[in-house]
Amino acid sequence: MFFCHDVPNYLLVQYNLPMDRIDSPANARVKKWASLSQKKHRDSLGMFLVEGEHLCQEARQAGCLELAIMDQEGLFDFGNTVLVNEAIMRKLSSNVSQAHLIGLCRKPEARPRKQERVLLLDDVQDPGNLGTMIRTAVSFGFDGVYCSPGCADVYNEKTIRSTQGALFHIPVLRQDLETIIEDLHAQGVLVVGTCLHGAIGMSQLQEQEKMAFVLGNEGNGVNERILGLCDKRAKIEMQGFESLNVAVAAGIFMYRFRASSNGQRASGNGR
Repeated sequence: MFFCHDVPNYLLVQYNLPMDRIDSPANARVKKWASLSQKKHRDSLGMFLVEGEHLCQEARQAGCLELAIMDQEGLFDFGNTVLVNEAIMRKLSSNVSQAHLIGLCRKPEARPRKQERVLLLDDVQDPGNLGTMIRTAVSFGFDGVYCSPGCADVYNEKTIRSTQGALFHIPVLRQDLETIIEDLHAQGVLVVGTCLHGAIGMSQLQEQEKMAFVLGNEGNGVNERILGLCDKRAKIEMQGFESLNVAVAAGIFMYRFRASSNGQRASGNGR
């Protein structure tokens, strides 16, 4: 953990207490924070960075924010803060335009409390697609997202930016999909693999109380081994083109079998 002060900002101001400050990019803490640009360090430390006020607020509300790093005093009210200079911000930021607020976050450890609607992602490579699907899963009331070990990293800065903070609102776990499908079957969840061949149309897919949807790699789709474990195979009926971007396809399936605000399922052939 990287704790600085445990004193709220308003007390620092009220009693004229100095805010912790770092001016050297060679500082050991700065080097450790900068190392989080690499997945191996995010995994070993269990930490990651977010940029901007919105993502820092989402992290704070989720209880994941450990430290607020800023280049101007008063940008963000949080108990553990450190003031740095422009050179350090450039070292830590992944944005082309300079960030003024960066949050050091602990990886969430939540697991789905229920599994009535679940998204399984098989080797999705593009961080933007992954982040968009996580955001869409939250929007349509899904309970959790499982990513295969071959998926893009959830805590890649592009993935985080694409989620717009949604990763703090839903359990996202990186696990072997074969094991997850076995567990889902044991809980009575209907597992639907998405593919183009040997599949029924989405409109023919009968809604069940518990459903999981498997979306696959951008170029190769869902692995045949994983499809072989699914209860059903389904596709989106289309005209003109055979396939869609994986995030678009996932959004259509999730919307079709979404949860409504009162907890009842909202698809056209609902029970």
